[in-house]
Amino acid sequence: MFKTLINAWKLPDLRKKMIFTVIILLLYRVGCVLPVPYINAATIGSWFSSMSAQGSLLGYFNILSGSSFSQATLFALSVTPYITASIVMQLLTIAIKPLEEMAKEGEEGQKKINRITRYVTVGLALLTSYGYYVTLRNNNCLNDTGTFAGIVIVACHCAGAAMIMYMGERIDEFGVGNGISMILFANIIASFPTMFEPIRQYTQAGGIGMVAIYAGIAVLLVLVVAFIVFVTNSERRLPVQYAKKVVGRKMYGGQSTYLPIKLDMSGVMPIIFANSIMMLPQTIAMFFKTPQEGTFWYGLLSFFQTMSVWYALILLVLIIAFSYFYLTISFNPVEVANNLKKNGGFIPGVRPGRPTAEFINKSLKKITLIGAFFLAFIAILPMLISALGVNLGSFTFGGTSLLILVGVILETKRDLESQITMRHYKGFLG
Repeated sequence: MFKTLINAWKLPDLRKKMIFTVIILLLYRVGCVLPVPYINAATIGSWFSSMSAQGSLLGYFNILSGSSFSQATLFALSVTPYITASIVMQLLTIAIKPLEEMAKEGEEGQKKINRITRYVTVGLALLTSYGYYVTLRNNNCLNDTGTFAGIVIVACHCAGAAMIMYMGERIDEFGVGNGISMILFANIIASFPTMFEPIRQYTQAGGIGMVAIYAGIAVLLVLVVAFIVFVTNSERRLPVQYAKKVVGRKMYGGQSTYLPIKLDMSGVMPIIFANSIMMLPQTIAMFFKTPQEGTFWYGLLSFFQTMSVWYALILLVLIIAFSYFYLTISFNPVEVANNLKKNGGFIPGVRPGRPTAEFINKSLKKITLIGAFFLAFIAILPMLISALGVNLGSFTFGGTSLLILVGVILETKRDLESQITMRHYKGFLG
């Protein structure tokens, strides 16, 4: 990675792109600390420091926003509205025929879908901003609860989400890597002090024994990162042979290649979907009075505690289910098989057409199951460590954060390498 960065820095145009990306990320982090009027930062900070907020969906949003969500700053909503809008549009593209046809129009169709995604992002940001404002008002985190103050707070947070979307698109156009992914990367890096604060406190208070425990966790963390890198780069390569054909006096085709199938094709999305569903009960409960012990509602909330065995088991099932669901909407074996057939390609030992689609689909199901168990392991690992009596606090979502970080780093590395290769600078990647 460092060698790739050094080689890219030597190229003037890539150096400009890298500097542009860093400047945008710095401007974004400035917006993450800009206060919004009429909000009591001290009150909302103490509320979010409570265990109830950390173990809920709001605590998860706080990590993904680089701790700006717990401070109700200008960029408190972070990339959440845009990511949600992108997922919604991806689902609608499959469900709605006109959108599906629009997606097949190539670059023009993609521009139209991107334009619709922007409108959906603003709509979701407006809805989320209002819900966030109501939450702050109900928890006495506002200095002014008047109508005008509410309009200003909602407008600021909605405008902040739109500005983040604009920054991400500028990185896509003039910078390096995927814009939204780079912003999410910066947020998680900024959240590290908050995530590791409980570990630091317990280490100082626990003496040599606790230092040894957390040193072991640090070693485990390095091993987990190495494991994530290995799995992220792993793929199954289905051999593809192209038939020879004579056109005029020349012979074309006959070469052998392969069809790569990533082990972790769905990325981190199944974990995000599963965690969002599992944390909904705790999040909804924050807006009501705490139920008395022994009641049905108290038992239901205990069932969905992040450290319970049932929580981990249900999370495992949901991650596997969402992995297959995301694969269904993002990869079409029939379309791949038809493209191979049109171009004269075939998998050795498998007939072209429907048998090829069935073979690819069967291979995908096996690979997806392995990838789903990998994602479940990464998501549940912090819970397993906490079950040993080690208090990780907000580090409950550390596995997911690590997966996002590694994914963004590898994606950016591949982007830089491809741009270096396009410029035909020999020896740079050697």
